[in-house]
Amino acid sequence: MADHQPFSAFRVPDADPEVVERLVAVLDVQAANPGVRRLRAWAHEQLAVRPGERVLDIGSGTGSETLVLAAAVGPDGTATGLEPNPGLRAVAGRRAAEAGSAARFLDGDALALPLPDGAVDAVRCERVLQHLSDPAGAVAEMARVLRPGGRVALLDTDWSTLLLHPAAAEARTALTGVTLGNSATPEAGRRLTGWLSAAGLTVDHVGADVLLHDPDTVPWPLLRGLATVAVGRGLLTEAQRDDLYAELTAAAERRAFHLSVTMFAAVAHRPDGPATSTD
Repeated sequence: MADHQPFSAFRVPDADPEVVERLVAVLDVQAANPGVRRLRAWAHEQLAVRPGERVLDIGSGTGSETLVLAAAVGPDGTATGLEPNPGLRAVAGRRAAEAGSAARFLDGDALALPLPDGAVDAVRCERVLQHLSDPAGAVAEMARVLRPGGRVALLDTDWSTLLLHPAAAEARTALTGVTLGNSATPEAGRRLTGWLSAAGLTVDHVGADVLLHDPDTVPWPLLRGLATVAVGRGLLTEAQRDDLYAELTAAAERRAFHLSVTMFAAVAHRPDGPATSTD
């Protein structure tokens, strides 16, 4: 979220060191956010990965959660992170080696998973579907590679829940528009259960949490990135952008700043028999 197009960069397999550095910084900040940590912990608990299982982590990023899965499956299992960005894959591989983890990382497409039918016991996919124009197809692919009884955990954001305070109405509208426009499926969070059911999976658990920034954690790179895009698209003038910065800075100083967005999670399993899929 730190460059001039905060979210779309995650869809681009760009190995440029500066781009990768920004993406890693964003992912590390998000990983430390209490709301993200709570929802991830809840999803891991519900997914209940066991020793010896074969697990796939789609959109593994820096590999932080793939390492959690690798620890859960132990030496007799496998934890594979699928990540199309070569720079992020390199970071994930280096961090796994430094941690002494057996997690491995592969290139791949969520819409054409490089695995045979029924190959894995569990699939985890976080904040990938929002970037896809065919998220239902990706969930159908997850169902295909699951063994009967296998489980899947989806975590994703609903960008229509973005709240920013304080901000003038025109600035708030412009930033919300940019945010929604930077994701192929910005309302992914609310649609998780529908996609799982359409893929022939049985939904077992649904959860949610809030990625919250308070006056102590104002995400200035994100806000400046959104505002820069808004100005470039003619949604804000430079004067309106500068007024927004001043208003938010003053609000943070008097501890009146708020920025939040809701993330959702759903955990399901593949029943006995072949999985089905529909659009």
